[in-house]
Amino acid sequence: MSKIVKRKKKMFISVLPGEQVEVALAEDGVLTEYYVEMVHQVKTRGNIYKAKIHNIDPALQAAFINYGAERNGFLQIDEVHPEYYLLVQGPERKAKYPPIQKALKKNQEVLVQVVKEPTGSKGAFMTTYLSLPGRFFVLTPGREQRGVSRKIEDEEERKRLKEAISGLKLDEGLGIIVRTAALGQSKSALERDLSFLKRLWKEVRQKGTQAATPSLVYQELDLSARAVRDYLTDDVAEVWVDEPETAKKVADMASLVFPRRPGIVKQHTDMDLALWDRFNLRRYIEQLYSREVTLPSGGRLVFDQGEALTAVDINSGKIGGESNFREMALKTNVEAAEEIARQLRLRDIGGQIVIDFIEMKDRKHVAEVEKSLRAILKTDRARTDVGKMSHFGLLEMVRQRIGSSAVSITTEPCPCCKGAGTRRNLEWQSMAVLKELYRVLRKNGAPETVPCKVSAELAVYLLNQKRDRLSGFEAEFKKKIAIIIE
Repeated sequence: MSKIVKRKKKMFISVLPGEQVEVALAEDGVLTEYYVEMVHQVKTRGNIYKAKIHNIDPALQAAFINYGAERNGFLQIDEVHPEYYLLVQGPERKAKYPPIQKALKKNQEVLVQVVKEPTGSKGAFMTTYLSLPGRFFVLTPGREQRGVSRKIEDEEERKRLKEAISGLKLDEGLGIIVRTAALGQSKSALERDLSFLKRLWKEVRQKGTQAATPSLVYQELDLSARAVRDYLTDDVAEVWVDEPETAKKVADMASLVFPRRPGIVKQHTDMDLALWDRFNLRRYIEQLYSREVTLPSGGRLVFDQGEALTAVDINSGKIGGESNFREMALKTNVEAAEEIARQLRLRDIGGQIVIDFIEMKDRKHVAEVEKSLRAILKTDRARTDVGKMSHFGLLEMVRQRIGSSAVSITTEPCPCCKGAGTRRNLEWQSMAVLKELYRVLRKNGAPETVPCKVSAELAVYLLNQKRDRLSGFEAEFKKKIAIIIE
């Protein structure tokens, strides 16, 4: 008897041709994943380049890589494949890696892959351990391995897949990792995917030999194609696309993945209503840009993101019908744990995360909240490591950052506060301006007309609230003050 797959998920692809692609995944009408790619912000994660070493920093045990971008990439010694070592390590050597200054040299050519996009002032994080993702496998040149993704937890399926891949033919120096999409796939389907990846690696290797340095030798698929390859799984019931050409391309790819489900891709043609509005997803997308997220019971989550740490605070709010504080704290914390896991995935928040739960005395309640958080994090594509909740209700966790989040791609620091979140109020700003004017007016040889350049907002405040003080300065020093809007 065939296994019946319960399909609750839907995928949505919204396209502005030549400019932007958005991909969303929703389960039971709730947004679970959201990705944005803008054409002018070229994505580099997953790309493979023929590059050369610009310089080596022994203190960092890292090399800076010229791969043709504005900023050099960053390559640590543990990301350097031994085939690039200039010196062969002897068996007597105790250190795991040789000193990078002895292993590599300036201007040495290397094939590198972008692991993490450049962010802020930091260049891209790179590796020489290359990987080529397919539908069911990830091909790993230079690492002879045959593994199964840890996210495939069913022991019988793991055993079946291990038996299937043990019989596949692999060239010397190649390895494979089975992806979660391989669940339930036949051996012939797996063989087809592996053949494609082997041909692809042959092309990359050939181009890497012939191309100039630096140059791009393999470019990762665009977002709409990656969505089909990486996110279109058995439990996705429908794929909605709002642009005709993309809809055709996605339908062609989907027919290769699911030949027995010809109607899975549907085109949104109602131009009176945007795709996000038709499926009530806009409010979820807009919520991603908010510092606060409201919980179903009335509590609130507050996200404060720093350079290396994100703090999440949970406020209980008012929960009607809950007379027992312990039960109220448990209910709010469980809701918060589930929503936090979803928001971390949607916002692609990585690094250190500290969650300030409502304090609970009952250890059973603490264990229940921790269990809820870990359970929903299992669906996260990123690796996570969750600690225990402290006596004060603090829980620390670490999350791998997958790539450029929709939030980071579509936002920029506020020109007023420069990203701090607050700014000096207008009264303080006006005091600073008056103090500077007072200093200039008292100087010997001050001009007859003293210019004062300020923002339009501050100019209005000065002329309305500080007009008497400005007039007093002009009368006292026999000078004119010119308020100039920058």
